[in-house]
Amino acid sequence: MGTRHQGTLEEINALNAFIKLQRAAAAVSVRVHAVLPEGLTETQFGVLESLHHIGPLCQGELVEKLLTSGGNLTLVVDNLEKLELVARARDPSDRRFVMVKLTAKGQQLISDLFPKVAVRVSKEMGSLSSTELLDLGRLCKKVGLPR
Repeated sequence: MGTRHQGTLEEINALNAFIKLQRAAAAVSVRVHAVLPEGLTETQFGVLESLHHIGPLCQGELVEKLLTSGGNLTLVVDNLEKLELVARARDPSDRRFVMVKLTAKGQQLISDLFPKVAVRVSKEMGSLSSTELLDLGRLCKKVGLPR
């Protein structure tokens, strides 16, 4: 279903594309994240995945990577800390920064979980050819750049 907005052709086309983009992203996200263990949120997974692939990060860097608010990220990291999946420590070179790192338990969880998510993402995107995947990535990046 497209927009019911009675605007210019440019507005209608932009709104219809936006609706399709939002719906597709939400649908794929739900199916991909169905492999997450009970109680682990998408944002918690995002924190674990970022720390797994990048290494320890300060909370501000995680906010930027996950496109979330500082307050929300604090709560997410609090909950991951309660589950003993991450630990916080002051950066020894600049004590203003709090670094977040995976614990051994967190590293084990994400090491086991990420391959399952990668397989699911690959399956979900399998209706697109390699060229279409590259085009989609390029177009999403272009749309995501600030104006």
